[in-house]
Formats: sequence, C-alpha cells, structure tokens
Amino acid sequence: MKQGHNVALAALLAVAAAAPALAETDWDMSVVWPEGNFHTQNAMAFAEKVKEVTDGEVNITVHSGGALGIKGPEGMAAVRDGIVPIADILMSQQVGENPALGVETLPFLAPTSQDLALLHKFYRPLIEKIAGEMNQKLLYMTPWPGQAVYSPEPVNTLADLSGLKIRVVDANGHDFFEALGAAPVQMPWGEVIPSLAAGTIEGVTTSSSSGVDGAFWEFMDNMSTFNWQASSNIVTVNLDAWNDLSDGDQKAIEDAAAGLEGQFWLNSRAEDAKKIAILEEHGMSVTAPSAELKAELLEKALPLWDAFKERVPEAAPVVDAYLAARD
Repeated sequence: MKQGHNVALAALLAVAAAAPALAETDWDMSVVWPEGNFHTQNAMAFAEKVKEVTDGEVNITVHSGGALGIKGPEGMAAVRDGIVPIADILMSQQVGENPALGVETLPFLAPTSQDLALLHKFYRPLIEKIAGEMNQKLLYMTPWPGQAVYSPEPVNTLADLSGLKIRVVDANGHDFFEALGAAPVQMPWGEVIPSLAAGTIEGVTTSSSSGVDGAFWEFMDNMSTFNWQASSNIVTVNLDAWNDLSDGDQKAIEDAAAGLEGQFWLNSRAEDAKKIAILEEHGMSVTAPSAELKAELLEKALPLWDAFKERVPEAAPVVDAYLAARD
C-alpha cells in the first residue's frame, strides 16, 4: 500500500513538472528623467498598478536618470529593436524616426492643456499608427507643463531674444527661435547642464519641472512663462513583448493605463505651480509675456504651421481637423 502511494505521488510530481509554469514577465523600463521628476513618479505608479492588476504576473522595474544608457532621441528605436521592452519617451525627440511626431511642438498650436486634450482627439490615432509601424504599442501619454524660456536677462521684447544661444528640443523649436532672432541649439536633456556650465548655451526653453531638475538658478536669473509649445511623453511597449502576454494581462494593463492617464494629466498641472514656486524660492524672477509680445510671437509662429503641413503631409489632416474644432 505504501509503495503504491509513493508511485502515485511520483506520478503527480512528474505531471506537475511537465506542466507549463505560469512564468512571471519582468520588464526593464527606460526613463531619462531623474527619479524625482513627475514623469518618473508616474511611471513608478503605473508599474505598481500593473503588478497589482496582473496579480504579480507582470513586473516593471523603472530605471530613471538614463541608467540603461538610452538617450532621449533613441527611445522609440530602443523599444522597436527590443533593446528595452518598455520606455517613457519624449515624443518630440522622435521626429528623426517620423516627422509627424512633431505636431504638438508647433509654436502656440496648443498652448493650454484644454487645447492639447482637443488636439489629442485627432492626433492620437496617428501616434498609435506610427507606434505600430515601429513595432510598439502606445500605452499612455502625459503632457509636460508648458514650455518656458529661461535666460540671463529678462525677455520683455523680441529684441531681448536677439542672438541668445538657447537650447531647444526639436526642429520646430529651432525654426521658431530662429524666426525670433535667437541662436537656437537643438540638444537632448542630458547635454543641457554641461552646456550651460561650459557657456555653449546661455538660455534654455523647457518646462518648470526641468528648470528645477537642472537647478537653473545656478546659471540664470529669469524665467518667462511663454507656454509656447506643448510637449508630451509617451509610454510604449515592444509589440513582441506585448504579444507574449496573456489576453487577460493585456486587457488589465490597457485598462490600468487608461485609468491612470487622467490622473497623470492632473499631476502635470499641479507640477507646474509647485515647480514655479520652487524656482521663485531660489531667487528666479518669473514673469509672463505681455499681450503685445504674445501677439508678436504668434505672428512669427503662424507661417511655421503652414510650412510644417507642407513638409509633413501625413500630419496636415490632424492639424486642420484640430483647428476647425477649436475655432
């Protein structure tokens, strides 16, 4: 009897060993922003939610500060090629992969979060299409606070921008500040602080968040809240990694991303007020452009919209549909 019991137990163990195990999925997530940045904090909240909704089947480890060696403009290519399975990516830095990813950054096209939400209604399907063509799936998008202008001297008129060596993120920024008479230099975030320290650039256009991340008060005294450019991060996942998941885990992750995205937008708004206060605490003068200067800036911006639509015909219907809905 005892021998029979042992045989039965051995048979059960053999069957268990042969059965496919429900293996956990571990994804390393590339984030170029420092750990304290709100985008990084959003990514960590998303990772925690994914673990919860998949019952620990999918674990995302967030690597902040560019720890995986992937620079900002390399984000989508890295996910496409499976160098990382998932990444938080500044979309406007991916225009080298597809220029249509630069729609948001057209100057003054979507200067408020309400404008940007409306733009996304028409723009998101195109982003999803481009992501699919690059072997990845869009999970969520989160905007940065509006783009400000940091400078050694106050910017009250267009003349104050003349010749200013200023860092911009993308080609649209380059064209805009060139039209304003400045001397724009396109560079990713990782090069900004060394360039300020070396004097390669004198000013920066970026968000209030990055102004605090970079302790800009050590280099400049002034910040003007131009809000001239919208800019969003996208979180995408490699399609091969995605397709390895069960249908249940895929749906759970999609639902989690959709559920968190609204909160992440609210985090962006709260971030702006919080970081502007920190900049002022450190002695930076924070001002807004006058109505007269705003009108001059918009006048310089409008021709760039038409030039972009001509240069990137795939994006033209998005811009036109958004403007028709807005106006």
